[in-house]
Amino acid sequence: MEFVLAVIVLGLLLILVFLLAAMGIRIVSPYEKGVIERLGRYLRTAQPGLQFIIPFIDTMRKVDMREQVVDVQPQEVITKDNVVVTVDAIVYYEATDPVKLTYNVADFYNAATKLAQTNLRNVVGETELDEALTSREMINAKLRSVLDDATDKWGVRVVRVEIKRIDPPADVTAAMHRQMKAERDKRAQILDAEGTRAARILEAEGEAEAVRRIADAQRYKLEAEASGQANAITTVFGSIRNADPDQRVIAIQYLDALKAVANGRASKLFVPYEATAILGALGSIQEVFVNQPKADEDAPATPATGATPPSSMPPAR
Repeated sequence: MEFVLAVIVLGLLLILVFLLAAMGIRIVSPYEKGVIERLGRYLRTAQPGLQFIIPFIDTMRKVDMREQVVDVQPQEVITKDNVVVTVDAIVYYEATDPVKLTYNVADFYNAATKLAQTNLRNVVGETELDEALTSREMINAKLRSVLDDATDKWGVRVVRVEIKRIDPPADVTAAMHRQMKAERDKRAQILDAEGTRAARILEAEGEAEAVRRIADAQRYKLEAEASGQANAITTVFGSIRNADPDQRVIAIQYLDALKAVANGRASKLFVPYEATAILGALGSIQEVFVNQPKADEDAPATPATGATPPSSMPPAR
């Protein structure tokens, strides 16, 4: 009986030891770190893996070391140019020191939210509406720097801050839409004017090029005609010089030229002074044609006074 009682007591002791050992075993995940306290005082920081503590004497608080998100609720902010806008943001942070995060702040999420809201009002309040709408990167960087400095004593590093939206009032939004439409209309009119100017310039350049080409063609035509006439005159002059004509042939050609000049419509004809010698040759030709028939019908007639018989005329040189 005593043996059975001893076995039962031993078994209970083993179970108690096993339970105590089980209570002293802690498992820390890879993304966590543990803060171990002994009798209410900080003892050490437990790394990821299997950790042992003394039950009822030591306690462990696990701290998540992953990147966390703080959603800043929308709030109204007055800009530098006195426009009320609604702004909200998102803050990304990660724990760097689990001891500071455990002992230096009671509720980090609530504290980070209030801190982000306050600094968001300060940063946006220092900028004008147009700058706030177009310079979100600048606001994000400035807000991240302020929050990172403020949360450093909490053992937290602010990774980045993103402004989700900046909503101006309805009347300001309508005015901005009208301004945007006016700017676009102005750019469209400027583009139309530039297009019209470019088209007119191209048209004028085309007309100028056409005039230049027509002038070049006419000049080439005149040069070709002048060159042809010069060659023709040179050829005729050379032929006449090679034929060695006398004054009678020249007189006949002169009469043909006078016919072309008069053309049957001239009432008066001015003959140059140099043509008297040629007209004298014409008189000689007339004497030849007038005296030739009489020589055939009757006896040879006496030539006219002042005229030299054709047979005795010296040859033309």
